[in-house]
Amino acid sequence: MTLVKFNNNKGANALLPGFNDVFESIFNDTFFNDRLTARVPAVNISETAEGYHLELAAPGVKKQDFKISLDRQVLNISVEEQKENKAETKQYSKKEFSYTSFVRSFTLPELADPGRIEAAYEDGLLKIAIAKKEEAKMASRQIELK
Repeated sequence: MTLVKFNNNKGANALLPGFNDVFESIFNDTFFNDRLTARVPAVNISETAEGYHLELAAPGVKKQDFKISLDRQVLNISVEEQKENKAETKQYSKKEFSYTSFVRSFTLPELADPGRIEAAYEDGLLKIAIAKKEEAKMASRQIELK
């Protein structure tokens, strides 16, 4: 007796039963799934009176894999990470290499002081503090009414 998967979804592919199942099984494979997923981390940017703050979510990345550079007024954050997974069974050996990289670039505003940038990585969160220039801090003041 042969078991056949029943698909009650009557749509555009009703003439080709199993067509979606083939592609679904291919693209749900970890080989394709890992490569089709966007690997650019989210960034939160905020501004205070003292400076600008960036928080980049990158869990699982090692501190030494980050490269932070400043080229003119562009702050570049990049990661290059290489992993090797190896699983052995009785008769088969499976070895997979994984290479993850991304680059995020941010143009600093004119009020930012490129000489006073600090970065820290803790618990999967990269925090970058960019101080404002002294003249930018003094630009705002309270004016008294007479």
